[in-house]
Amino acid sequence: MLSLARRPLSAAVPAGNLLGIHLFQCPDAVGIVAKLSDCIASRGGNIHSVDVFVPDDKPVFYSRSEFTYNPRLWPRDALHADFLHLSNCFDAQRSTVRVPDIDPKYKIAVLASKQDHCLFDLLHRWQEGRLPVDINCVISNHDRPTDNHVRRFLQRHEIPYHYLPTTSGNKREQEILELIEGTDFAVLARYMQVMSESFIKAYGKDIINIHHGLLPSFKGGSPSRQAFNAGVKLIGATSHFVTPELDAGPIIEQMVERVSHRDTLQSFVVKSENLEKQCLAEAIKSYCELRVLPYELMKTVVF
Repeated sequence: MLSLARRPLSAAVPAGNLLGIHLFQCPDAVGIVAKLSDCIASRGGNIHSVDVFVPDDKPVFYSRSEFTYNPRLWPRDALHADFLHLSNCFDAQRSTVRVPDIDPKYKIAVLASKQDHCLFDLLHRWQEGRLPVDINCVISNHDRPTDNHVRRFLQRHEIPYHYLPTTSGNKREQEILELIEGTDFAVLARYMQVMSESFIKAYGKDIINIHHGLLPSFKGGSPSRQAFNAGVKLIGATSHFVTPELDAGPIIEQMVERVSHRDTLQSFVVKSENLEKQCLAEAIKSYCELRVLPYELMKTVVF
């Protein structure tokens, strides 16, 4: 495995140049890195970082490259065509190129239930430009008064809010599908509903979820109180792709923090919610920066 330290996007990009990102997955073969380097260098580009992963037990090649280039010498259409040719040469399962400064931002829909902490954190990061997304709409199965801080924020920024109350017999999935049509992916920001297999297949795009990772696991109502009463010393959060199985999809990001006898239930809950916010935001950021690839059936490669 070849790996260079992860660095911020757009680091040390020469004036007049752009940053490009290439994510690649193909059967392993001799000369892939050489061809990739030549593809970029032949157009005057310069590789700034590269991560390569080849499993010990499977002939599969994964890579993520960041490079800078002059858009006058390598127009976007030509860049796309060159990487498409590279993809065809190696029979790639996935070859994605993104130029963050000129490509459209990802369009997303955010679904939430009663809790606001993950939803409002995403809205705040979006407002500050810390997430490369455009939020098409927010959907909730719990109503919020018009003077609620989330509702005021959404109204101020003209982001549609849809209240769709659910029952055990009607999860309003068809209506949700219509509302999120045209988005690039969806985010469940503490949306306390299990999405059906038919919904996931009909949407056909990735859905990112967040849930607590209290260790050991506590199921049912008030998991934070259960864990607090049990005196756990380590809490966490997990962000993963949604599958028909509850909280069982391929993991994108996990975070943990220690707690102790000095914590109150209130400080315990605050720490847990902060982990959830950070973990979800980091998963979305990694996904948008093309750092995430599927690996085997239930795993991911996260560069």
